[in-house]
Amino acid sequence: MIRMVLKFVVMVIVCAQILAPIAEAAQGRAVFYDPPYTRSACYGRQYDTMVVGLKSNLYQGGLACGRRYRVRCIGPTYHFQGACTGRTVDVKVVDFCREPCNGDLNLSRDAFRVIANTDAGNVRVEYTP
Repeated sequence: MIRMVLKFVVMVIVCAQILAPIAEAAQGRAVFYDPPYTRSACYGRQYDTMVVGLKSNLYQGGLACGRRYRVRCIGPTYHFQGACTGRTVDVKVVDFCREPCNGDLNLSRDAFRVIANTDAGNVRVEYTP
């Protein structure tokens, strides 16, 4: 009996750990911008290529600078076959996406290419801090 209870407790803990990141995920749209990525609102000159600029509601006047997100494409914004690669990418917030910003996340082309076909141009994403 104790063994069954312990198995149940372990199963609940494992399920909670697996589902916790999913509960924190937000959804939005992602677009991309072309290199060079050397001028940014947060850091001026920086040389990382896995970076993102955020729309004003996420950027929070610069409070989001340095925050990291894991981003995954969940589908095309428009009807585009094969938009998503099935992979995730980790990016660092380095910039602000000025209005009109066509997405919530403005990924570097290098980061966008990891999760989606650049010909899609604009994709639906799920992102977690």
